[in-house]
Amino acid sequence: MRTNMGGSHSHRAPVFDENEDVNFDHFQILRAIGKGSFGKVCIVQKRDTKKMYAMKYMNKQKCIERDEVRNVFRELQIMQGLEHPFLVNLWYSFQDEEDMFMVVDLLLGGDLRYHLQQNVHFNEGTVKLYICELALSLDYLQRYHIIHRDIKPDNILLDEHGHVHITDFNIATIVKGSEKASSMAGTKPYMAPEVFQAFMDGGPGYSYPVDWWSLGITAYELLRGWRPYEIHSATPIDEILNMFKIERVHYSSTWCKGMIALLKKLLTKDAECRLSSLADIQSSPYLADVNWDAVLEKSVTPGFVPNKGRLNCDPTFELEEMILESKPLHKKKKRLAKNKSKDGAKETCPLNVHLQQCLETVRKEFIIFNREKLRRQQDQSGQTSSTESRASLQSHGKLQDGRNNNLLGHGCTRGCSS
Repeated sequence: MRTNMGGSHSHRAPVFDENEDVNFDHFQILRAIGKGSFGKVCIVQKRDTKKMYAMKYMNKQKCIERDEVRNVFRELQIMQGLEHPFLVNLWYSFQDEEDMFMVVDLLLGGDLRYHLQQNVHFNEGTVKLYICELALSLDYLQRYHIIHRDIKPDNILLDEHGHVHITDFNIATIVKGSEKASSMAGTKPYMAPEVFQAFMDGGPGYSYPVDWWSLGITAYELLRGWRPYEIHSATPIDEILNMFKIERVHYSSTWCKGMIALLKKLLTKDAECRLSSLADIQSSPYLADVNWDAVLEKSVTPGFVPNKGRLNCDPTFELEEMILESKPLHKKKKRLAKNKSKDGAKETCPLNVHLQQCLETVRKEFIIFNREKLRRQQDQSGQTSSTESRASLQSHGKLQDGRNNNLLGHGCTRGCSS
């Protein structure tokens, strides 16, 4: 992990004021490891504590142009109120003139999509543990009224020991009581029938069971290497609904009966009859032998352990950052300093007034977060849980469903992957 994308080395750890807001200068950029619809991800090391994290950064201007700012804010609002062993937890969020930053747990085991592409065979024991770990995290999200809406192999990261962690909350939504979500959001091959139905015929909407359907599709794909339905991002919605009506899911004869029974209950088309809570999962005969406390404590050894000798991600991300990126992260400091020196000079390419106003709004409304500082405050006041941040999450519970970039209406399939 010594490779870095520029930046100076110092053997002496710098001292930062613990009351000072965390900013870009507090981190050393090591290498790029990924990119998504909302930004890029790199490995960073906090200069004072030497702790390693993953840092997602999103260009403000691009987010405004693509109408993605609301989604970034939604993700921040949700993540600042969460902390769980099987989630990718947020540690810091901050901004500068160009970018918004989210610093999260670093998980070096790669995502499950990467391992599927590497032709890893996941045996039943491994997938059984994944189902249990993911069930615990989905149960935790339900307690905070959150539907993730994008559970899929791409959004499940492994730590170095092989335990799963859910990431990417940019299209998650919050529902209260008997409320239902109604917008078309997610990745088509993993979306439950009721999401398509709500879009096509204005059905009653959907709730937490959609995440459990996605868990069923994911578990099936991990075991078999392909999904139970031949659905892709370009598949028309009426065709998808027809598939659900006439096609039967084929389960491998080599799988044990208990696993097949569990998958059938997760892939039940009627949301009312689908397994969709931790209690439902725990009542499955196939999982009767599971020690749930041991699972939560990560003391059950996963059947698949990622290769520690490699980064478990596509190496082209770093090349793109170094060669193709017009504003590479490792040159940010020099670039911003140069821009400031030009402040007094005549602008060669002034931003339009509307964009300038939008940038100013983002600057004012961006949510700054520091879990380390929050923990210190809680320790001083004798608190043991993230009460303040969870209260903040609840106060943001009025976020309207459907205001997101992954809408599939009007012929748009952005946010979907085949």
